[in-house]
Amino acid sequence: MLNIVLIEPEIPNNTGNIGRLALASGSTLHLVKPFGFELSDKRLKRAGLDYWKHLNVVMYDSVDDFFEINKDADFAFFSSHGTKSHWDIPFKDNQFLVFGKESAGLGSAIIEKHKDSLYKIPLYSEHIRSLNLANAVGIIVYEGLRKLQL
Repeated sequence: MLNIVLIEPEIPNNTGNIGRLALASGSTLHLVKPFGFELSDKRLKRAGLDYWKHLNVVMYDSVDDFFEINKDADFAFFSSHGTKSHWDIPFKDNQFLVFGKESAGLGSAIIEKHKDSLYKIPLYSEHIRSLNLANAVGIIVYEGLRKLQL
């Protein structure tokens, strides 16, 4: 099992799609406030369809709460500022895969503190800065499952 962490997600459709992915992959979804939407948002529910009620979701009031509660966890962080490729992640069962918000990614304090576990998905065009969050999460989660053979 893997843990998908969204720090301050802003777009309900992305969160809904990632929720569906979490359920399909047997992962737990961790949502860190503040959100850029209400959990009752119809776009979130539409993207998650009727699966949301079956999803294992853990919510946190802040980034500090998340890191305090999970201080002993194994983490991998994702940012376009990473210097290591996602192909090199030493995936482990119950690992926390941490993604930042759509508009700004992970905060600079998180990037600086965790740069040894900071990864990026390679982009092969200079015309884009990043992938859609839901797509990025899908790439990472299924690469992790492949490597773990879950």
